[in-house]
Amino acid sequence: MNQTRKLVIENKKINELILNQGSWLEPNIDDAPIISSRVRLARNLDDYHFPGWASENQSHAIWKQSCDIFNLLDSKYYNWKMSELSDTDRDVLFERHLISQDLSNNKSDCGVFVSPDESLSIMINEEDHIRIQSLHAGLNLKQAWNEADNIDTRLEENIKYAFSKSLGYLTSCPSNVGTGLRASVMLHLPGLVLLEEMDSVVNGMSKIGLAVRGMWGEGTEAVSNMFQVSNQITLGKNESEIITHLEQIILELKDHELNARKRLMSEKALIIEDHVARSFGILSNAHIISSSESLNLLSTLRLGLDLNLVNGFSKQDLDKLFISTQPAHLQKFQGEELDPNERDVLRAEMLRNFLKDAKLKIK
Repeated sequence: MNQTRKLVIENKKINELILNQGSWLEPNIDDAPIISSRVRLARNLDDYHFPGWASENQSHAIWKQSCDIFNLLDSKYYNWKMSELSDTDRDVLFERHLISQDLSNNKSDCGVFVSPDESLSIMINEEDHIRIQSLHAGLNLKQAWNEADNIDTRLEENIKYAFSKSLGYLTSCPSNVGTGLRASVMLHLPGLVLLEEMDSVVNGMSKIGLAVRGMWGEGTEAVSNMFQVSNQITLGKNESEIITHLEQIILELKDHELNARKRLMSEKALIIEDHVARSFGILSNAHIISSSESLNLLSTLRLGLDLNLVNGFSKQDLDKLFISTQPAHLQKFQGEELDPNERDVLRAEMLRNFLKDAKLKIK
């Protein structure tokens, strides 16, 4: 198969991907502040240097071995090699939470395997040789863990991991040594932000071994009041303990957010209603809107939907807009490269169409 033919096939797969919603936006999942759960496992092969120190030949051998193994598995996976994708296609995978920013920027022998429903993605030659990710809607850490553990077991039947009897799984970053497990939950926390209580929440989380990051994970800002809360400790605890602890904290954080929303409607109802009405007005009428502005306004609209201040659309469809209005997705939908101004115009048109039948319930 020549290179041109393969690129056409890979792009067709990307086009198929964006027509469907990821499993983490399943219908009938309505857990207010909780958006999705993710479990990620970091693994390395025993006979190779870690990716940061591996030679080109070693990186190539790891990619080839990974392809051979996945061809043996029963499940079907999309697979993409980063060097064979355009910048836009790599950004699509990142915007859909299927790869990291680091992998998106890497064009060597690295890539990703993705299940058709996007619940599983396995990155190859990122910071570690293998990173297994399971992503699900709502608070479903145990389900995510079971799926990641299952694919991990199947892979381990075919390859030998770098493992220490005293330390556990060996990883490029010392903070991942042990179980190699990072569990995280994405939450929408506008109530705590508006009451200016997020700083104390972040400080409290760090004291109990948890980290709070932005919507797209490590190194990203917390735009649109979306936060990812994850464990920081992987050594000295087993997987079940890590997941159970995080789950308990998330349920407490959910209660704090719901309480914050009640206080806002009790003490600052007019301000909240005005906030929602202004966001609705801009999104319904804007003809040019940036990605960052739209995310923040959609966040307010999501709060308005939870507080029964607006109707005419589902939360699921609203959540999909957080992804579909991102730059790479807009360009894939349009079928061509767009400059920033063209994207801002197309984004505004998409948002106006989405809200054309929506109504404010504020008197």
